[in-house]
Amino acid sequence: MKTLLRSLAGETLPVPPIWMMRQAGRYLPEYKATRAEAGDFLSLCYNPDLATEVTLQPIRRFGFDAAILFADILLVPQALGADLWFVTGEGPRLSTITGPGGVTALKGRDDIHDTLAPVYQTVRNLASALPSEVALIGFAGAPWTVATYMIAGRGTPDQAPAHALKDGDRATFEALLDRITEATIEYLDQQVQAGAEVVKLFDSWAGSLKGDDFAKYAVAPAKRIISELKARHPGLPVIAFPREAGDGYIGFHAATGADCVAVDDSVDAAWVAEHVQPDGCVQGNLESSHMVTGGDALVSEVRRIRDALSGGPHVFNLGHGITPDADPDNVALMIETLRETASVPAS
Repeated sequence: MKTLLRSLAGETLPVPPIWMMRQAGRYLPEYKATRAEAGDFLSLCYNPDLATEVTLQPIRRFGFDAAILFADILLVPQALGADLWFVTGEGPRLSTITGPGGVTALKGRDDIHDTLAPVYQTVRNLASALPSEVALIGFAGAPWTVATYMIAGRGTPDQAPAHALKDGDRATFEALLDRITEATIEYLDQQVQAGAEVVKLFDSWAGSLKGDDFAKYAVAPAKRIISELKARHPGLPVIAFPREAGDGYIGFHAATGADCVAVDDSVDAAWVAEHVQPDGCVQGNLESSHMVTGGDALVSEVRRIRDALSGGPHVFNLGHGITPDADPDNVALMIETLRETASVPAS
């Protein structure tokens, strides 16, 4: 069995599998060349041949244990009918939803697939092109995080527009979250049908939800999505990433049904080993800055995290996505350091 799948099934391995969030991206010269060929970011996402190519590039270069589909969490809002475009140097922009009419105007969950069909083709391409030992991860944004972009029309430092709608018009906010949740289930279901072996839910802004709001709008939608996917695809492994959840990481496996909880670098690996890993596989959590600075500090931190989490199932990863200023040589050093111990025995 592939090492990633073994870890997600709860096995403790001598060397954890490794992949990296945003591993196909702007730090790689070959990615930049393919992006230029595509013309713009969305054209790259919707071109199955080129999206397949950029997904494979870090596998060829580094030999990661998993590939993650190249796409974007905002393709779902676009498929639901939102206008989406990217501003160079600034990031995504969307048409905004500020009241019930905006939710009513969105497409239904069964009407998203024409837009997303190229993504499913990319998954099919990858399922046949990846080396036999490399697992294929599909993904989507979690409903709260996707909603923050749909409400504000862009990324915001504190998700204030989404919090304002949540607090001022709870009915509209919850209707939007329901629509996103339904679409996400169908989107991930199609990815699995196309060949994804694992799926991951990225809740990048989960940390801004506090108290009951975290339970209602981070935990509950994740539970609903995971439950439905596992009903349709028994045995499907799911990774959940409620970034900056803090103490909210504790119990997240049981509360949502996730097989693995990814943790960011604001929590210490030793704390994760004590409070989160007893419930199941954990993923993380090297600071992304080490991919820029490298050196002895990188080596030391890789060893520290690996050793701290060696007592249970672990998938080595960054605490957040790799940044465009990262040095590919540091990625190679990270992998070399992680794998310096005895090789993983065959299953």
